[in-house]
Amino acid sequence: MTKRKQLSLLAASLSALLLTLAMPGLAAWWPLLFLALVPLLQTAQFLRPIESGCMGMCCGMLYYSGMLYWIVIVLKQYGGLHTFFAVGALLLLVLYMSAYTAFFCLTLAWLAARKDEAKGSSTVILIAAPALWVGFDMLRGLLFTGMPWMDLSYGLYKQPLLIQAADLGGHHLITYLLVQINALIFWLIDRLFSRKPASNRLHYLCASLVAFLLYCAGAYSTMRYWQVFSTAGTEEQATIAVAQGNIEQSEKWSPARKDSTIERYLSLSALALQKGGADLLVWPETALPFFPAREPLMNRVKQFAEEQHVYLLTGSPFFTVDPERSVRPVEYFNSALMINPEGKLTERYNKQHLVPFGEYVPLRDWLWFIKPLVELVGDFTPGNSSEPLKAERIKAGILICFESIFPHIAWHTTQEGANVLVSLTNDAWYGYSSAPYHSWAMTVFRAVENRRSLVRAANTGISGFVEPTGLINSASPIFVQAAWKETVPLMTELTIFTRFGHFFGMFCLSLIPLLIFWKRFEKRRQ
Repeated sequence: MTKRKQLSLLAASLSALLLTLAMPGLAAWWPLLFLALVPLLQTAQFLRPIESGCMGMCCGMLYYSGMLYWIVIVLKQYGGLHTFFAVGALLLLVLYMSAYTAFFCLTLAWLAARKDEAKGSSTVILIAAPALWVGFDMLRGLLFTGMPWMDLSYGLYKQPLLIQAADLGGHHLITYLLVQINALIFWLIDRLFSRKPASNRLHYLCASLVAFLLYCAGAYSTMRYWQVFSTAGTEEQATIAVAQGNIEQSEKWSPARKDSTIERYLSLSALALQKGGADLLVWPETALPFFPAREPLMNRVKQFAEEQHVYLLTGSPFFTVDPERSVRPVEYFNSALMINPEGKLTERYNKQHLVPFGEYVPLRDWLWFIKPLVELVGDFTPGNSSEPLKAERIKAGILICFESIFPHIAWHTTQEGANVLVSLTNDAWYGYSSAPYHSWAMTVFRAVENRRSLVRAANTGISGFVEPTGLINSASPIFVQAAWKETVPLMTELTIFTRFGHFFGMFCLSLIPLLIFWKRFEKRRQ
């Protein structure tokens, strides 16, 4: 291996380390996000496309191994897989995720390459890198049901002043701006240490325009934060309570623990509802560890809603029977149920985006080698409605667990009239890993994108309340019992993101073939 390749491998590894340290769950040193990609961009400038792609793969392998290690915990401890197969599944997922980083580096190096010169154009990297990164992020969120886990922007979830532009182009726009800052720093370093002065003023004009774009984004974010903060104070308010039962996953579905599970939620909720009650009480995903239609304990839950005179929104498994269907006459759902103050089940939401290998197994007839996991996975049916559940003036847009990482689900329910977003989840599967913090970070962005208050109830945490600005009002630790209530604004504004959805991410994705076409055209002209 040549010295240049050794240095490039070191640079790719450094980027992976900086990205890992920047993300929540471990060190969470978020300022590193503004320069973590600079070493990786160097590989795209000095290596041939295939070599740069290999460095991108190495960077991705190191980074995603540190991000997704919790997969082994889930598959081994709760999926019943042998350590060998659990680690193998992690490596396959890491390889898949890393492929996008590899294609990013390969494409960027190919676009930046200049004829008869040892290094690529830093100005091309400055312009193309953000669009390529976001375009591949968008593609990763679409293919094979999507895996948009922890895009770069999510590392800023505790910095509301920096993420307000998400109401324009979603979290993809924040990622774009982050990569653009990295690319600008890279360009400045290249200009500073370049042996050849830039003869083309166009290079400096491009850098100036990029700097002006970043300035405008920062000014908008600051202005928008205070504008939304002020508006939220004048909107109609509602009091919502959450209960975090902290039920161990190994005990959650034990028939002997059903009574104690329900009693824990009832006692926690009673404490939260003291001194004035609440307009809505929220329990986590599958807080009811039984099918309501078959369980006498459901009467105790309904009685509690009557006694407290409160709307209760709770997660629960649910099934429907239709004898007229020849295929799947019985369908099972991961649902959210709304129980009114009269103790009646009024509305139900069925989870739309199921977890592959968690709530259903794709291609189960061909994947014979994961038989132990298949036997433990539920065979749920996806829901088909984004309509919010109503509790008088509250219109709750529901996100169940995995759904909170997909912006289009919150986007659809907001378009349907939701004036508050409610996330129900059970993160007990992840154990004491970084995954609960990742899940929470991604959920926070749904509030900013749609300018809705967000309430989250998690079985083992993190539960919490997020303002429409993205400011986290309160959040619980993981693996503790908790219950409290907050007053939240019920906003009805439709943001640009809510109106048009993923237009920015799709725009960046569409730029990839256009950039490739432009490069091929340039080569033919030379």
